Amino acid sequence: MTSTSPPPGLARFNALEESAARAALHEACACTTWAEHLLAARPYATAEELYAAGDAATARLGAADLDEAMAGHPPIGRPRPGDPASAREQRGMAGASEELKAQMLELNLAYQERFGHVFLICATGRTGEQMRDAVRERLGNTPEREREIVRAELGRINRIRLARLVEDDRDDRGGTSDAMSTSTSASTGATASVSTHILDTSAGRPAEGVAVHLSARPGRDADWRALGGSATDADGRCKDLPPLPEGTTHVRLDFAVEPYLGRTARKQADAQQDAPANRDGGPGVFFPEVAVTFAVVPGEHHHVPLLLSPFGYSVYRGS
Repeated sequence: MTSTSPPPGLARFNALEESAARAALHEACACTTWAEHLLAARPYATAEELYAAGDAATARLGAADLDEAMAGHPPIGRPRPGDPASAREQRGMAGASEELKAQMLELNLAYQERFGHVFLICATGRTGEQMRDAVRERLGNTPEREREIVRAELGRINRIRLARLVEDDRDDRGGTSDAMSTSTSASTGATASVSTHILDTSAGRPAEGVAVHLSARPGRDADWRALGGSATDADGRCKDLPPLPEGTTHVRLDFAVEPYLGRTARKQADAQQDAPANRDGGPGVFFPEVAVTFAVVPGEHHHVPLLLSPFGYSVYRGS
């Protein structure tokens, strides 16, 4: 049976004074219109209802609103001092080489010169190399196409930040947040654990650099909680997926496979220049993402690998 009362973190957000709620939403998205839409729809019964309201508000933003939202995001590789959200989301650049940082700076400047605004991408779970490759690819877009992509990326970022707003009980200094604290706790007992790896069956090797996002819920009728993500290493493995909260019964793994499959397709096209061109004018990606949902048992480890190819995939419970 679905609970009639919202989860604690969401209840606290619903109960915030309007000025405090507006300030909390501004931390998620710098667009005033977006925040006002979400404030007007309070109270929310479920976190998913809040996320849906955020998606709808993002979809309605005009050109000036999008500019205002983008102005709140620093360039990739240069998070603002004192901005823990951007630093956390861009941690894929934290250990980047000086060469990669220089490449990102050059590409960021080229992007801003072409489109007139900061390069916006949902950086959570992405490696520095993936972000570099993304800005290179998007430099070839038309302004109209790039605007569509920016709106979609902004929606993904807003969702992740809203999830932290209503579900996290710790602030970025390791203490309890005064504005938003929840009763959600990390795993301390006999909870389940999850791992995964990806094998590219078309190439016969691990798939490196694929972003993987982890969500969990404490019951079939409960809302999904976004826990964070990672990216596959050279062996195709995610070794630092977030721990599952106590009481988790179901897990969802979201694999962002489009960048990897796109790179693979381009390499194959370059190697076979006489091959027939894709009907869209370039290598196509049939599966932009793969979502896998499964049940977990407390105290057990669940290894769920993904076998991936350009036109098919399968999963299984491994060991």
